[in-house]
Amino acid sequence: FCVVEENACIEKDTIILPNTFIGKNVIIKSNCKIGPNVTIYDNCTIGENCIIHAGSIIGSDGFGFVKNDSELSKMPQIGKVSIGDNVEIGANTTIDRGTFEDTEIGNGVKLDNLIQIGHNVKIGKNTVIAAQCGIAGSTKIGKNCMLGGQVAIADHIEIGNNVKIAGKSGVIKNVKDNQIIQG
Repeated sequence: FCVVEENACIEKDTIILPNTFIGKNVIIKSNCKIGPNVTIYDNCTIGENCIIHAGSIIGSDGFGFVKNDSELSKMPQIGKVSIGDNVEIGANTTIDRGTFEDTEIGNGVKLDNLIQIGHNVKIGKNTVIAAQCGIAGSTKIGKNCMLGGQVAIADHIEIGNNVKIAGKSGVIKNVKDNQIIQG
């Protein structure tokens, strides 16, 4: 009960479990495991040795609207999602496609369950993010960072390398390398 659209490329030793949708031009490298009920929208790339758990959605539209007089118009979301090697994505995690540029998840990143990653976000290699975090659009997170559960990060924020953010923190301004923050 899986759907694989045209021009999708799924490399050797990749396992796709039931009720999964893989869109047009998707590339899934070798030795990946795609859980049940996963959706990977058009043009996304998944690196080698990745695990995507049940119910995750990769490449959905970002939350982008433009106010015109008295109504909101949807902004086109024409970027994609690019996921590096050795990434694990927890159940029911959503990663939005970029508006004009790509959303990027670096090599070795580990994402827990129920995480929202907005459009154009860039996450550096070997970063670990716990459950129920929300990362707003165009945020950049460096490499080797650790985010506790329920961290909320505002849009257009830059977080340096080796940063640790305690659970339930709200980040509203840039954070320099090697900082430990909470609150």
